[in-house]
Amino acid sequence: MSENPFFSRSTLPYELPPFDEVRVAHYAPALDRGMAEQLAEIAAITGDDQPPDFDNTVVALERSGAALHRVESVFRNQVDADTSPELDALNAEYSPRLAAHRDAIHLDAALFARIDALYGKRDQLGLDPESLRLLERYHADFVHAGALLGPAEQDRLRAINAELARLCAVFQQNLAADTEAAAVVLDTAEQLAGLSPDAIAAAAANGTARGHDGRYVLSLKLFSNQSELAVLHDRAVRERLLTASLGRGLESNRQLVARIARLRAERAALLGHPSHAAHVGSEMTAGSTEAVEELLARLVPPAVANAHAEAEALRARMGDEAHQLEPWDWAYYAERVRKDRYDIDAAALRPYFELERVLTDGVFFAAGLVYGLRLTERTDLVGYHPDVRVFEVFDDDRPLGLYLLDAYARPGKRGGAWMDSLVDQCELLGQRPVVVNNHNVAKPPTGEPTLLTFDEVRTLFHEFGHALHGLLSDVRYPMFSGPKVPHDVVEYPSQVNEMWMVWPQVLANYARHHETGEPLPVEWVDRLAAAERFGEGFRTVEYLAAAVLDWKWHTLGADDDPGDTEEFETAALKGAGLAVPGIPPRYRSTYFAHVFAHDDRQSYSAGYYSYIWSEVLDADTVEWFRENGRTVRESGELFRHGLLAKGGSADMMESFRAVCGREPRIEPLLARRGLTGRG
Repeated sequence: MSENPFFSRSTLPYELPPFDEVRVAHYAPALDRGMAEQLAEIAAITGDDQPPDFDNTVVALERSGAALHRVESVFRNQVDADTSPELDALNAEYSPRLAAHRDAIHLDAALFARIDALYGKRDQLGLDPESLRLLERYHADFVHAGALLGPAEQDRLRAINAELARLCAVFQQNLAADTEAAAVVLDTAEQLAGLSPDAIAAAAANGTARGHDGRYVLSLKLFSNQSELAVLHDRAVRERLLTASLGRGLESNRQLVARIARLRAERAALLGHPSHAAHVGSEMTAGSTEAVEELLARLVPPAVANAHAEAEALRARMGDEAHQLEPWDWAYYAERVRKDRYDIDAAALRPYFELERVLTDGVFFAAGLVYGLRLTERTDLVGYHPDVRVFEVFDDDRPLGLYLLDAYARPGKRGGAWMDSLVDQCELLGQRPVVVNNHNVAKPPTGEPTLLTFDEVRTLFHEFGHALHGLLSDVRYPMFSGPKVPHDVVEYPSQVNEMWMVWPQVLANYARHHETGEPLPVEWVDRLAAAERFGEGFRTVEYLAAAVLDWKWHTLGADDDPGDTEEFETAALKGAGLAVPGIPPRYRSTYFAHVFAHDDRQSYSAGYYSYIWSEVLDADTVEWFRENGRTVRESGELFRHGLLAKGGSADMMESFRAVCGREPRIEPLLARRGLTGRG
């Protein structure tokens, strides 16, 4: 298959994959060839008669696998963003094979011997800081992956890794199928009363696209509390929507969750750790399971107290209505309270948040304001789906990389929003970055504007923060490119980027009525900020509940039996003080894709706490931007070059201290979430 587009480096700008040439039939031979080539490259390293040195071992290892990365990055992105039964079958077949391939490298005794010899005399090698960090990182990764185990233990480790890869792929496929099947189909527009006209039109278009002509379909987002719950007047429809959301995976994934957790615990025990959380934590900035538990325990009481106070306000708003406050009522009445107290109507905000304007005059404008970037659409370049748009990114006038945006929900696309890197920036291979953001915004009928909710605007800024981490990377080695940092700080740059959505200069530039051009009224902005603070109890509890579920599954020991998945969830939340009536976890175990759909560096297993851990840094960095006495552009340059550009080539906590001039403080986070003075 000489025509296979993955067999050579792309000749397109920035090595953008030639998506118009890629076919499903290309993946298997390209993955096979990529794995074979990398194993041959490894054999050349271990077969070298010369004594190991940094170049012939570590740099050679870092150069290896380029062909495999070229195809795997595209393959994984398409499985997530535009899958099909053929791709699902390939993913199920190749996930365990790729896991075995990684094991073949990490458990290669001859290769580890060379790395270990260099590591033992690392202080005498005269390496620059980034090269020294690369050597130390490889040594830690090999040890973490089992290089010090004996042959029998390594055989068992290989079997566990292959089985985990297979089970996680099945989990992901089951979740995608369940999410598709659980979409709520409605017969009349009256059942959607409360939604804006454009949202009702989008539901009608969604119905047509899914074979329900004349009916209306609400597709499910990945998280529990669907955004429509805040505005749908029909209580029965709200109940249907939340019940469908919470029920995903209960039949198909409940046994997989327990099996995955127990296999991870067994693997951790093989590697000398009491739990998967302890094993994963050895590579995180938190430093210990105790540090994570201390943070979570500190946040639970004030968050629960806030949530109970909010519940009282909701019950008061319900008045004499003949029903109790149920989970499907919470968001709806919270929206009523916000409207009463702050005169903010979520539906009335949407006309001011038109996607194109938010993107160009908000997200991209902020990138120029803070970092001096400029983005220009390249209509001559194509993505992997007709919905994908390609933008060239310039640093002032210097070409920097490509940014791909895939905004809309569709069948075959997993829920949620995320960033992927298709080409990693690195000097070693002469590569500049190509990154993609995926979202799941409801697509309106042809010719109609795409109007966003306030949360969808936040998500657009958030995911672009991840993209910036990749685009602004300036490292020598691909190991450290962009967001390849410890997982409990990977959310930090993206959360910082959310600040610009309400920065006065940015907000005034993009928040304009899509028909009249009138700016979002200034008084609405202040009320919006106050309204956001009401509901922090709910938001913090639902997040902490998901973080605790992840943590409890992954602090199991190898001999612990979790029992029934639903009973385990109930006991975990009750034990943590998070069994708050009316607030389900942001993700229940059976659709918790962050932690159960992957078993590699994409996984948040024992790491979902990272959002709040990163938010400590984020909230303090926002204060730094506001108070350091520099202009936004000056501060942006410091943050860019002192932290974002370094990727994983420097310790992020050290970079934070170097940029902000202090240790991180938790007080800004507590104030932001309304968690002071309670508990």
